[in-house]
Amino acid sequence: MSLVRRKCFISYHHADQDSVDSFIRNFDHGFDCFIARGLGQEMTNDIISSYNTDYVMRQIRERFLRDSTVTIVMLGRCTWSRRYVDWEIQSSLRQGAQTIPNGLLGVRLPSFRDNYPERFRQNLSDNWPLIDCYARHIDYPTNVHDLASAIDTVFERRTTHGHLIKNTGDRMINNRPC
Repeated sequence: MSLVRRKCFISYHHADQDSVDSFIRNFDHGFDCFIARGLGQEMTNDIISSYNTDYVMRQIRERFLRDSTVTIVMLGRCTWSRRYVDWEIQSSLRQGAQTIPNGLLGVRLPSFRDNYPERFRQNLSDNWPLIDCYARHIDYPTNVHDLASAIDTVFERRTTHGHLIKNTGDRMINNRPC
């Protein structure tokens, strides 16, 4: 099978670092399924230090999302509580005359619990509620074909389903306790 390696921005809570590192080693380094971009041990260690959400979101888009086409949100137990995840999702969904949004794929980690607060659901679930929606989510992949197929699906939705994006609501100012 010939894979098209998409540049994927990986968004996650640091508590899931080991699972995320394993995911990247297996599917990026091991199977060449995608090219990982983002912040963390397996990726660029470049933190944007600011409480100005507009500035941070602009920096996320310019420095990390600019050359990626898909955002993979690694869904663990406390992912919803991180402001950077919130900002990364909102930045990924931004669209305009010069901006094509990233495809959005949620990957449920083993620590995932399906009881996320409404605020986080607004960003994610509003974009993958039913069959005809913008984003997709999957269980942790057991093979490269399933992951590659999911990445290609959300990549294509950037141009076919952009009109379905819901990217409203306030941005998180602070992290929340999990």
